[in-house]
Amino acid sequence: MAEKKTGRILRSISGFYDVQTQDGLINCRARGILRKEGNSPLTGDLVQITVERGKGMVESILPRKNSFIRPAVANVDALVVFAANVNPVTEPFLIDRVAAIAGDQEVPVYLCINKCDLDPAVDLVRIYENAGFPVICTSAETGDGVEPLRQLLQGKLTAFTGNSGVGKSSILNRLCPELQLPTGEVSEKLGRGRHTTRHVELYALGEDTYVADTPGFSSFDTDQMDVILKENLQYAFPDFGKFIGCCRFDNCAHRKEPGCAVRAALESGEIEPTRYDSYLRLYEKASQINLWELKK
Repeated sequence: MAEKKTGRILRSISGFYDVQTQDGLINCRARGILRKEGNSPLTGDLVQITVERGKGMVESILPRKNSFIRPAVANVDALVVFAANVNPVTEPFLIDRVAAIAGDQEVPVYLCINKCDLDPAVDLVRIYENAGFPVICTSAETGDGVEPLRQLLQGKLTAFTGNSGVGKSSILNRLCPELQLPTGEVSEKLGRGRHTTRHVELYALGEDTYVADTPGFSSFDTDQMDVILKENLQYAFPDFGKFIGCCRFDNCAHRKEPGCAVRAALESGEIEPTRYDSYLRLYEKASQINLWELKK
């Protein structure tokens, strides 16, 4: 007779799901109806399963508080965006796109600038502290900044994301040395890292503390990320917040309109130029989206 259990998906690979239950880890398949309904399970999902003769089946997915396409993860309490200013250099637009996607779902974002033993990334620190993001400077090589990062993660389910080669897995190894996750070298010729993380997996770092290590991405991968409607985009930039509603026109898109409070803040130095440039790029992408193309 099948036994019913509830648990959380810690790992998903090729249609198999490792579900952590009170009775231990159970490897499961998922009912085909879930995929047909466009509701495939994600790492981080709370699910109801049945177990019969040692084999598990995901029967249903409990309501999610959030979910993302890239990284493919659900129910996160915070997103840590990793960046570096050396080998490879992170383009601010990559940070801004991920941060905007998280902001659109009201998920807190922390910026972790790694490899600070090689380059302190002074400009990145200034840009994102001014934009209101918590910024942690770390070095996987020396261990600097790892303990403050650990404190931020405490009691949360947090996803690590960022471009390939910035050191997500290396920092996770510092946080939990027994993991011994594989790490890759950065190509000097290409200036980017090789993907060492192939899937999204949750790692326990203590009671009620989980970190999802996710595959790295490049600037070419951002088109695969979640979509933000252009009407909502301004609210996904927290540094725009105090200026929204102060423009001459109620429907101001903060592009070319006269009397725009956001552009005035840009000119006065209250908004960083790279942040505004990212907003314009994302607005242009959002303007090309037809509502009927969006899957609900």
